[in-house]
Amino acid sequence: MTSKEPPAKASGQFSLAGELPVTRLGYGAMQLTGPGIWGYPADEDEAVRVLRRAVELGVNLIDTADSYGPTVSEELIHRALHPYTADLVIATKAGLTRQGPDQWAPVGRPEYLRQQAELSLRHLELERIDLFQLHRIDPQVPLADQVGELKTLQDEGKISYIGLSEVTVDELRQAQQVVGIVSVQNLYNLANRSAEPLLEHTEREGIGFIPWFPLATGELAGPGSPLEKLAEQHGATASQLALAWLLWRSPVMLPIPGTSSVAHLEDNVAAAGVTLSDDDFTTLTKAVR
Repeated sequence: MTSKEPPAKASGQFSLAGELPVTRLGYGAMQLTGPGIWGYPADEDEAVRVLRRAVELGVNLIDTADSYGPTVSEELIHRALHPYTADLVIATKAGLTRQGPDQWAPVGRPEYLRQQAELSLRHLELERIDLFQLHRIDPQVPLADQVGELKTLQDEGKISYIGLSEVTVDELRQAQQVVGIVSVQNLYNLANRSAEPLLEHTEREGIGFIPWFPLATGELAGPGSPLEKLAEQHGATASQLALAWLLWRSPVMLPIPGTSSVAHLEDNVAAAGVTLSDDDFTTLTKAVR
C-alpha cells in the first residue's frame, strides 16, 4: 500500500455476550505511553492523532489498562475521543501494578480493584465501563473474591461486561461459576500459540479472544520466509499477513495491534482487507510447527 492509496477500514464484527458489537480488529493503547514508569509519550499530539485516526478508520474497540502509564493511556483516550461516539467500546483493565519499566506485580484485593475501577471511570469520564478486565489473577487472593468484586461493580452499573487476562481454561471455568465472562486476553500470535487450548474453549463458549502481542512474527519475517513470500503475493506486509492469519484462525479472535504512529496504524487496519486462502492459512500455520 502506498501513501497515495486510501487505507482500508476495519471490517467485520463480533458481539461480546451476543450483545456488544465490536470490530474484530481493534486498537491496543499500551504503546501510546512512554518507556518510563510515568510514561508520557514523547509526542502527545501524535498519540491523540493515532486514537482519532483509529476511530475514523472504523475501529470501535479501544483496549487499555490503568497501569499503562500508569493512567496515561486512559487520559490520552479521554483527551482524544471524549465525548465518545455511541458505538465506541472502551475496554480497560486493573489488577496488575507497575513498579518500573519491566516490573509488574498482580494486586487483586477487592478494595483495590474497586478503587481502580472508580479511577478509570474518572480518568475516562464514563458513567459505565463497557468491558472491565482482570489484568492478572493475584495468587494471594481467592479468584472468587477478585471476580466477585467485579460482579458487584457490574451489579452497581459501573461496568457492563467482565473479561480476564492471562488465564487457563480451568481458571476461566472457575471465574464463570461466579460471573459471566465475555472475553479473555492472552498472549497469542502466529509464532506463539501456547494458548491454543484456551482459544478452542472460547470458540465453543462464544467468548471473545483478544490476543495481546499479536504481531510477533520472529524468524518467520526474514527474507525468503513463508510469511514474506506470501506477503509479496498479496501485496501486503508481513505484519498485515500475521494479523490476517489471526482473523482467519477463529471467528472469536479480536486482535488489538498497538502503535504510536498513524502510518503504522493505517497499515495494521489494512490487514482487515487481506484475504487468505485455505492454502495460505495452512502454509503459515505449518511454517512455525
